[in-house]
Amino acid sequence: MAICPAIVGAFLAWRTHGTSAVRAFFRSAVHFVDMRLWVWLVAVGTMPLVMFVSGVILFGLGESLPAPEIRFGQTVVLFALFFLAATAEELGWTGYVTLPLVQKQGMIVAGLVIGGVAAIWHVIPLLQVERSYSWIAWWTIGTVCRRILIVWLYVKGGQRVFAASLFHAMGNVSWMLFPVMGSHYDPVSTAIILLVPVLLVASISGNTRNIG
Repeated sequence: MAICPAIVGAFLAWRTHGTSAVRAFFRSAVHFVDMRLWVWLVAVGTMPLVMFVSGVILFGLGESLPAPEIRFGQTVVLFALFFLAATAEELGWTGYVTLPLVQKQGMIVAGLVIGGVAAIWHVIPLLQVERSYSWIAWWTIGTVCRRILIVWLYVKGGQRVFAASLFHAMGNVSWMLFPVMGSHYDPVSTAIILLVPVLLVASISGNTRNIG
């Protein structure tokens, strides 16, 4: 699931513009030197904040949550693995697909389309680990919301694949640390919380096709 988007994106770049386009395609994954501060903050901080708020809500509703077990070394390894996987995915979803889709269909529609495809991409693995249909439905809503935010971050943040990969990886790390290897992750509260910034982005930017 992680490698296929990068492989397909690289192949399509080569077929359209040749070898130089493939080199530029992979270089885009590590272009971060001139990323603006707010892009860093959104990419790194959004999903940890979402998971923290989810924990507060669950605690307020009377859920019994274990104490978080955050080990520095383990967290660094998790982030490194998730970031590599996220980079491979985002090279395809963000580096190749997002820009032309936004220009043709708009930012929100692009997020809905890419998020929907990415969610379908995960259905079989989720069924294999015996997730319920309702769990998958709420997880899908959250996934689509995250994709809309990634598209917005890419469009408004200087078209940096690195930022999308960072957002993606932080989402996976935050899930795994909630608390104790994702054992108490709640897709319902997470999806509802994510709807708030998505609605805010939609109200401010609308379904813009402008890249900037």
